[in-house]
Amino acid sequence: MTETYQIVTGVDGSASSRAALRWALWHADLTGGAVTALMAWDLSPIYGWAPEDAGHVTAQTLRESVHDVAGESRVPVERVVVQGSPAKALLEAAAGADLLVVGSRGHGGFTGALLGSVGQHCVQHAPCPVVVVREGTR
Repeated sequence: MTETYQIVTGVDGSASSRAALRWALWHADLTGGAVTALMAWDLSPIYGWAPEDAGHVTAQTLRESVHDVAGESRVPVERVVVQGSPAKALLEAAAGADLLVVGSRGHGGFTGALLGSVGQHCVQHAPCPVVVVREGTR
């Protein structure tokens, strides 16, 4: 019995992360794989949000992103929301995966950067191959 090819992809609602999810779904369709769409949240108390509010908003953003991108895709998608550092959460999820897919930039403030901090950290530390997808790809 062969195991399903597992792809983990980071989603934050940005155009780049939606492109990464689209690419992951396309690749999973080719390989007969499954996708885990992961979104993490980590808010400082200075924002005044209660953890359940942040978790709810994050889950809603992930649900909408997967719905908008996956549409009628027949690829199985598991949605996972976690509290904590996005880079750490992605690396932990990728520990048992065959591939990690991230967008080149998320919602961070350095708009001119070719690769965001989460993507950079994942590329350097992932336990599996990493694909970085730029907005406008596939």
